[in-house]
Amino acid sequence: MRYPKIKGFTLIELMIVVAIVGVLAAIAIPSYQSYLRKARRGDAIATLVTMQSQQEKFRANNNAYSSSPTAMGAPASSSYYTYTISNAGVSSYTLTATATATSGQTRDKQGSTACSPLTLNQSNVKTPAGCWQQ
Repeated sequence: MRYPKIKGFTLIELMIVVAIVGVLAAIAIPSYQSYLRKARRGDAIATLVTMQSQQEKFRANNNAYSSSPTAMGAPASSSYYTYTISNAGVSSYTLTATATATSGQTRDKQGSTACSPLTLNQSNVKTPAGCWQQ
């Protein structure tokens, strides 16, 4: 009597595939999250540069820099960053993008340098410098 050949996977084969998928996921997910943080930082940098341009336009019309992002038409916050203006006066200002605590952007780093807060001032000084180089 011949038994018919049964086709399919054994439990061991299935467990090997599950282990391989688990290892790949353990490598891929942190890399993907790091990529997302870097992309979101790029959005914050673009917003700060736009705010810098809006500050110059505001000063041309008002003889002083704005102390409020909304007064010059800029956003005060996004899903990942809060934007503020400090030291605003006739000749100076500092723009700041601070990562919100719930966004995960607080873990954004360039090497060993934390990338929150990001700052930009009237003299185009950008800190932390390493985080501005994408």
